[in-house]
Amino acid sequence: MNTEAPAPAESRKISVILKLYGVYCLVTAAAVLVIMALIMVPLIQYGTQLFRESHDVTLTMSLAVLQLVMFVVGAVGYVAFGVLMLRNRRRHVAQIAYGLIAVNIVSGLLEIMLNGFGDNLIYDGVRLLILIVIASTIDPTLISERQLQRKLRDMETEEAAEAGTLGRAKGDRGFIELDFFNLFWVFVVCCVLGLVIETIYHMVIVDPGVYQDRAGLLYGPFSPIYGFGAVLMTVALNRFYKANPVIIFLVSAVIGGLFEAATAWFMQVGFGAEAWSYSGSTIFGLFPDPIAVLFGGRTSTLFMCMWGVLGLAWIKVCLPWLLKLINLIPWQARYSFTALCAALMLVNGIMTLQALECWYQRESGIAPSSPVEQFYAEHYDDAYMEHRFQSMTITPGDSARA
Repeated sequence: MNTEAPAPAESRKISVILKLYGVYCLVTAAAVLVIMALIMVPLIQYGTQLFRESHDVTLTMSLAVLQLVMFVVGAVGYVAFGVLMLRNRRRHVAQIAYGLIAVNIVSGLLEIMLNGFGDNLIYDGVRLLILIVIASTIDPTLISERQLQRKLRDMETEEAAEAGTLGRAKGDRGFIELDFFNLFWVFVVCCVLGLVIETIYHMVIVDPGVYQDRAGLLYGPFSPIYGFGAVLMTVALNRFYKANPVIIFLVSAVIGGLFEAATAWFMQVGFGAEAWSYSGSTIFGLFPDPIAVLFGGRTSTLFMCMWGVLGLAWIKVCLPWLLKLINLIPWQARYSFTALCAALMLVNGIMTLQALECWYQRESGIAPSSPVEQFYAEHYDDAYMEHRFQSMTITPGDSARA
């Protein structure tokens, strides 16, 4: 009988397939860096001359420069990624992969803002997916954890489900486990709750008695800005759920306000879309709201305070209720059911971005020229989009498209 202990995860050799992918990344990234080095000097000279002549640095130009910088950073990262892959440095490969995931996400957002949402994102999307798979499977820490916990997980999960504590964090790691399953249901529940609260606020305060559809996705009663905002607050405040309520309120207000402003800016720059504006807001009618002025009407003092109240209520009251709600899902089907719902939500989000892109194209006077564009023109025409996104307007001139 073989009694040898399994080799530590860190010392295990990386598979040949992954090494071949590492070689591909190394060669292509090195070639990109060589090409960039050859064109960088004349490109900088041209940009400097253009600035001297016009003194007009447009938003499109700024985003293009930032995209170029991220392109170079990504190429350097992929060179290191390939070298470390060939040297069997699992932990360092995982760390580089995490960094490249962040770079790819930023580059993808810049690509959407400059060139829209379409086939141009397929290659980047595939590359991002590969990085996520590699980071989650090659990290020796994760491998060791899986080896140690695989036998105990089912037993602990069943016991926690019976005790009603499934999803609670252990030790001093916070109130809940920050895993995909918990955070996904935080996102979903808050998408719905946020939409309900915003709809009621509009009917009672903004335009009394008038219903307006405030949904943010093509299908379902979802407003994703509240879902993402709740995920950010949960991650930021999970360890501090017992902290002073004033601290929780302030942190929630800052996170929610900045996220709201960033989302509005992205929608305007990428699609020329304006879904909300607090321009002209005042403080008790006495003087202009400085927060609204600072952020160009994309958020305001009032709504930052509302984010603070929502964050405080979420951390102190709603999280325990959410765990009870999640625990209603039979633990045997929890993973498969959550994965199915996540896939449906992902499809909903992608279709929403594609519908917004086609709406933008039509508002720009560009006729549908592909089967995808024709599909959206037939099933999600201007009238449908205006009815579904009643608070949103598309103004192509406000975008930063190249």
